[in-house]
Amino acid sequence: MKDLFEQMIKAMGEDLSRPGLVDTPARAAKAYEFLTSGYRMTTEEVVNDAIFPTDSNDMVVVKDIELFSLCEHHMLPFIGKAHVGYIPNGQVIGLSKVARIVDKYARRLQIQEQLTTEIASTIQEVTGAKGVGVIIEAKHLCMMMRGVEKQNSSMKTSAMLGYFRNNLSTRNEFLSLLQ
Repeated sequence: MKDLFEQMIKAMGEDLSRPGLVDTPARAAKAYEFLTSGYRMTTEEVVNDAIFPTDSNDMVVVKDIELFSLCEHHMLPFIGKAHVGYIPNGQVIGLSKVARIVDKYARRLQIQEQLTTEIASTIQEVTGAKGVGVIIEAKHLCMMMRGVEKQNSSMKTSAMLGYFRNNLSTRNEFLSLLQ
């Protein structure tokens, strides 16, 4: 990847021997390795057996999970937060694991719509929950810095599974808890 960054910087017309750019290809490669680290994570590693029995069947909500990702169309960042809710079905997942699942999928080339669905599906698969709801709100630099250049725009996406899709009162409870 370092070599590719060198080529890209040269193609921009920059001089790689300039002091500020000498180590930039290596730094950029290291940064992109981190920003795309989700490709090298498995769900099993992320969850790490942090599934615990429970008698509770009341909604669990983790909100305002910061996230950043790279738009797969322009490789520019989008930054926002995810809100995840689920209704346990005999087991709960460790709190930090919800955030780690968000990171697993966010740290890839991504579109927000797919990111939302992947998080919901994984929470459902891992917990066996009766229902899962995920809402993501994010600002996309590909829309802010180029193209239409709309700095105040944001995007909201949702994925509702099980009770969250089929039961309006469950969905409304989830949405009210995000207020």
